[in-house]
Amino acid sequence: MGVRGLQGFVGSTCPHICTVVNFKELAERHRNKHPGGTPTIVVDAMCCLRYWYTPESWICGGQWREYFSALRDFVKTFTAVGIKLVFFFDGMVEQAKRDEWVKRRLKNNREISRIFHYIKSHKEQPGRNMFFIPSGLAIFTRFALKTLGQETLCSLQEADYEVASYGLQNNCLGVLGEDTDYLIYDTCPYFSIGDLCLESLNTVMLCREKLCESLGISLADLPLLACLLGNDIIPEGMFESFRYKCLSSYTSVKENFDKKGNIILAVADHISKVLRLHQGEKKLEEMLPLGPNKALFYKGVASYLLPGQISPWFFQKPKGLITLDKQVVSMNSDPESEQEVPMCTDPESKQGVPMCTDPESKQGVPVCTDPESKQGVLMCTDPESKQGVPVCTDPECKQGVLVCTDPESKQGVPVCTDPESKQGVPICIDQESKQGVPMCTDPESKQGVPMCTDPESKQGVPMCTDPESKQGVPMCTDPESKQGVPMCIDPESKQGVPVCIDPESKQGVHSKSKQEVPMCTHTEIKQKLPLGADPEFELEAPMCTDPAVKQQDLMNMEPEVKQVTMVSDPEILKVARAQHVQAESYLVYNIMSSGEIECSNTLEDALDQALPSQAFVYRPVRQRVYSLLLGDGRDGTSTCPTVKEWFVYSGNPLRHPDLVRPLQMNIPGGTPNLKLLWLNQEPGIQGRRLDALLGCFDLSSSREELQAVENPFKALCCLLIYLFVQVDTLCLEDLHAFIAQALCLQGKSTVQLADLQLDYIDPRAVQLGSLLVRGLTTLVLVNSACGFPWRMSDFMPWNVFDGKLFHQKYLQAEKGYTVEALVEQNRSRLTKFHTLKSVVCKACVKENRRIISRQLWRSHQPGNRQYEPDHWRRHSSSSGWSN
Repeated sequence: MGVRGLQGFVGSTCPHICTVVNFKELAERHRNKHPGGTPTIVVDAMCCLRYWYTPESWICGGQWREYFSALRDFVKTFTAVGIKLVFFFDGMVEQAKRDEWVKRRLKNNREISRIFHYIKSHKEQPGRNMFFIPSGLAIFTRFALKTLGQETLCSLQEADYEVASYGLQNNCLGVLGEDTDYLIYDTCPYFSIGDLCLESLNTVMLCREKLCESLGISLADLPLLACLLGNDIIPEGMFESFRYKCLSSYTSVKENFDKKGNIILAVADHISKVLRLHQGEKKLEEMLPLGPNKALFYKGVASYLLPGQISPWFFQKPKGLITLDKQVVSMNSDPESEQEVPMCTDPESKQGVPMCTDPESKQGVPVCTDPESKQGVLMCTDPESKQGVPVCTDPECKQGVLVCTDPESKQGVPVCTDPESKQGVPICIDQESKQGVPMCTDPESKQGVPMCTDPESKQGVPMCTDPESKQGVPMCTDPESKQGVPMCIDPESKQGVPVCIDPESKQGVHSKSKQEVPMCTHTEIKQKLPLGADPEFELEAPMCTDPAVKQQDLMNMEPEVKQVTMVSDPEILKVARAQHVQAESYLVYNIMSSGEIECSNTLEDALDQALPSQAFVYRPVRQRVYSLLLGDGRDGTSTCPTVKEWFVYSGNPLRHPDLVRPLQMNIPGGTPNLKLLWLNQEPGIQGRRLDALLGCFDLSSSREELQAVENPFKALCCLLIYLFVQVDTLCLEDLHAFIAQALCLQGKSTVQLADLQLDYIDPRAVQLGSLLVRGLTTLVLVNSACGFPWRMSDFMPWNVFDGKLFHQKYLQAEKGYTVEALVEQNRSRLTKFHTLKSVVCKACVKENRRIISRQLWRSHQPGNRQYEPDHWRRHSSSSGWSN
């Protein structure tokens, strides 16, 4: 996490950058400096989960009551000294960091394998050195903090960037976390959660200014240093040879420095003494061995630049920021960018005109301001009108080309003069010939399309490029799709006929042919794909352009910003986005915006084939959620979408995501639309929301029985019915343990739960505990997608599940304890036990699933039972699962 080797370097080589501070004293100083302001600490919650999880037991599925109590104490301690906390959680994994995410998940798999090996050998929980956070901890921590009244936010990109941005823009007291990236960001002070003493409120502040002083570099150099060392975006091995070259030429090596420390000092020395000599004169790729990794490297550096910040290492300033010419002394303040810009005098108007430096000629060139983008645009003087005319630079000939403004996009478009009309005609650059080609405007897309001249009519005809011949081909508009389709000349009629490309012969065929395949161009990979096809998998996956995103915005977007969404309704997307940011939902916006979700590791025994991975058990539920959110393509008006799932399970190398189709839902009255579920406030709609929720679990037939169950057991019963229908290897003793622990939990204090002692740890019970908790997170997803028919509190684990208590009941049920003993001889609990058991068993019978005792099972299966790998898959034929 963070910059490779920097944490160890700080501890061993630069301990002086760490200062012990007291939050109470810092808050007092902040109030004195900013009267009326509230001292605020922005918390990277993902870094704090290990610190917050203080319960001794972690192997059984989580001690959720104890954990909730620890969170409450944490919040109270800061509130007592007048400090406001704002918590950020990761909302999605950026594509640039996917490889790092996969690397960590595979490492976690190995750790989990060692944990189960230890449990089987010792029948006890491993030591804290093998600690693994309980499944669902991050998800339920969000809701716990919201329950405690805390401002809790979920990021739209990597959380550390949003944490650093929030801290800078809101003048926060500091960032609380455990990530060396916060030493790189130029933001508010960085405090360590790992060194926090909650009783005294003392912790360690890591000073980036002192780090720079020790390394002999400036704050603006830190992003460059981080990328050369390696981080979550730049693989550590990318610049390994470069770092060792720096080390070999570094003359200030001291014997007591470790190798990592030496390398960091050597790279910093190279930045300060070598690279800085050419800063602003040469591009980074001319000074560093970037090779094919240039784009990734620039992206890595830019990932540390917070809003309003620029890097001196970018030779060409992004988004219109200008490089100062050393010869210009007249300066003016740009009201848009709030920066100083050089000025020159217009000889005609005698007024000051902003200037920038032409990177080719190194001379000052006047600029004007584009009213739409607010960016500087180069100008030249029109010899006819004597007025300034905007120009752009032809990347091939390096010369200025006149531009006009496109009325649709409001952007500058190069023009040439039509020799016939003597008027300016928009042009684009042909990538093959590098020459200007006239353009016309497509009336449907409002975008420029290359033209050729029809020799018969002498009029301009739109054209596209044949990928085989690299030559221009005339186009016509398909009346159905309203898209351009290549044409050829029919030798009979002498008229243009639409064609498409036969994927086998690579040749054009008439659209009347049975080989017809409508084609579209994938904007990212520049390949032609069958219309609606997913480029990674031969399944239909429609992607709709977000209408809220303007064309000019797309030009300036960073690659990780989603340009397309799976859902085109802006009102629904706005609601989903707001709920995501406010941490009120789970995965819904990810599905609707990018069609890509992930789930981290779960404590599952890879060697136990009798119990399935939670990734497969709950996949049919997710598939029905996809159908609800995206449609299933069965209405004939759209193609069937697919969702990319990055779920960790045994045997999955995570080289690519699983591509999962929606599963048709069976809901009385049909599947309701999202506007009805999310926006309609009429009294009867809550019933439709419940129908949708039960439809996601395929339990519509059990609606009446579940409605009769009291809270908070209603949601638990729904989950248990689904689990026992889905997994054949669950038995009656398992059901008894699940129900008994939920009932007994209601009457126990946090202290009683903490003092609970177990005879031993059973590996199967460990996996069952994790399986149930992942089911609770699935309930959060379904409840969010259906418009919240149930209260979220009803399936928060501190209300319905405790790991050690479940483990105790599981061991007792395995030993043959009576039901009375399981509910601890409590008559009220016994009555509720039989009620809940009856609801689950009757619902399972409706699905042809009879739950039997393990003792009865064993009497029919003498010896050790050999489970088939997919024996538990009751509905594999209808679920759409891929093996």
